[in-house]
Amino acid sequence: MYVKIGTVIMSCLLIFNGCKDVGSSKNEIRSIKADTVKAYGMAGSKTYPGKVVAASEVNLAFRVSGPIAKVNANVGSYVRKGELIAQIDSRDFEIQLEATTAEYNRVKSEVDRITELYEKGSVTPNDYDKAKYGFQQISAKLEAHKNALNDTKLFAPSNGYINKRLFEPGETIGAGIPAISMITEGVGEVEINIPTTDYIKREQFADFFCSADVFPSSTFSLELIGITPKANANQLYTMRFRMRGGDDVKPGPGMSVMVTINFKNESAQTVSIPISSVFQRDGKAKVWTYNTANETVSEQDITITQILTDGTVVVSQGLDVNDVVVTAGVYSIKEGERVKLLSPVSSTNVGGLL
Repeated sequence: MYVKIGTVIMSCLLIFNGCKDVGSSKNEIRSIKADTVKAYGMAGSKTYPGKVVAASEVNLAFRVSGPIAKVNANVGSYVRKGELIAQIDSRDFEIQLEATTAEYNRVKSEVDRITELYEKGSVTPNDYDKAKYGFQQISAKLEAHKNALNDTKLFAPSNGYINKRLFEPGETIGAGIPAISMITEGVGEVEINIPTTDYIKREQFADFFCSADVFPSSTFSLELIGITPKANANQLYTMRFRMRGGDDVKPGPGMSVMVTINFKNESAQTVSIPISSVFQRDGKAKVWTYNTANETVSEQDITITQILTDGTVVVSQGLDVNDVVVTAGVYSIKEGERVKLLSPVSSTNVGGLL
């Protein structure tokens, strides 16, 4: 098997490398073509449909009951923190507060009089204690009725958008029943469902991004928030992501997206390089590796395990991912020779003619 591979490699090298190139003058620094060593055998990626959801959707409710007098915000409108959204008819609460305030003032006057007499010794400690506790009770009642009147108004807890109006003016609502649904302002989140086969490989997830039909030329980087550890009825696990900043325009809540999961390639034991970078010497396959620190090249033995149809070879020993190898004129280079890398061809310079 290895004899056959070696024969094929030698034939390919003769075709790709041809005759030796003419060397450059001693004083001239040679410009060379080079390529970066890439991992081979990485797990790849998977793509799943998903949906953008609000970072936080809250249901706002009154803390008191009563008929709704007004709703100031329409569905889709933007509201700021502290802005009045809706209000319950406050008539009964105002009357209640007036009555409690009058009672408070009466009790306070009585307590002030008893306190003055108590300090003079004209009132028993028992009567003084009764007056003091009665005042504490009416004070708490007054505070509760003030809060009740304030609670007839519903304010936005943060900046955001009105999602739903669950009640309209004239309708009576109970305390604690949601009246307004609001999407708080913040970075959008994305949800997808993945099967068990990918869930068990979650430690191999590398990075994530999504795309949307409404932004055909853009992708959006995602940050993993978490994965639900329990499968749903369809045996799928929910993944939730946060959209990273940097883009002013992003898919909004409710939009459909396609989420791509890239897997790590740390488990890959092999790398791939162009076949034109390989040469034979003393019966061994070799490449020239480029040292970026001193801009020189060094001869490196490699072990080739496979020749691919795309003009690359798979190397199992001798190279690491991100090493730089010379890809042209490999027979005319000398050990330790100083060289400089040719700049990559611009995408606008078709054919490299300029």
